Amino acid sequence: MTALITLSHGSRHALAGKGIERLAKFVAAQIGEPALAAHLDFESPSLSEAAVRLDAAGATRAVVVPLLFTSAFHARHDVPAALAQARETSGIELLAAESVGTGTDMVDMLSERVNHEAPQGAHIVLYSVGSSDQAANAAVAELAARVGVATGHSAESVVATGGAGTGPAGVIEVALKHRAIHLLPLFFTRSLLLDKLTERLQDIASATGTTMTASGPLGTVVADIVAARYHVAVNSSPSHLGGSET
Repeated sequence: MTALITLSHGSRHALAGKGIERLAKFVAAQIGEPALAAHLDFESPSLSEAAVRLDAAGATRAVVVPLLFTSAFHARHDVPAALAQARETSGIELLAAESVGTGTDMVDMLSERVNHEAPQGAHIVLYSVGSSDQAANAAVAELAARVGVATGHSAESVVATGGAGTGPAGVIEVALKHRAIHLLPLFFTRSLLLDKLTERLQDIASATGTTMTASGPLGTVVADIVAARYHVAVNSSPSHLGGSET
């Protein structure tokens, strides 16, 4: 048995954890293996707690898929630290998968959402949490540009945090330049940061004269990508390839 553990950042939003659990269950049905949702912060179970639960349920190993889009601080430091601790406290083998990322499969998935949900001619705003790592923000900006090229919409990214030109104020700046805006959240589930913006969309529309529409958080739409990360990790493991770990 090779189980799946999705590893999210975690959120203080009351509904965020349920959204991640729903995603994990959806992927579990796709891969035919058990899955648990774990979190780096704010929510339980932690990665260590999830690994211990799977060990008790009879799993011999699990693939950990980080629900992260960029290689910023959480990916470089928090995820490896959580993996190290979980390996010490549980009795199962943990395989580290690639994060969800900003690759071609994400471009395709987001483009499909735009094609089905965005009004024709609307300017796309890819809205993400943001990072102090400028390379991470640049990766999201590039993702927005690629979605724009793929869909024929103009597109850009706005981050929720980081000072001037971010959050709702940043969206207002963009709205003043366009007749129609479609918000495309780069969030897996409900978030306090996302709610802070979506609750103001109608006010922004009234203040700017811009038509504002929005997609919801990614939710189970990203399940195929999570499942793909799982399968790559399983197929690349030494035991699958016929080797052994040294």
